[in-house]
Amino acid sequence: MGRLAFLFAGQGAQTVGMGADILEEFGDVANKVYDEAERVTRNENKKYIV
Repeated sequence: MGRLAFLFAGQGAQTVGMGADILEEFGDVANKVYDEAERVTRNENKKYIV
């Protein structure tokens, strides 16, 4: 998989569910990215993103 990053600007601008539209639009690819982010950070990020 190539390198891809999603950046959400602003301190405190993040909200629960803000990445759901990305998951809806890009499905399997977004899931792979979210899963890899969780693996690298050792944190359950996806539950906050979607």
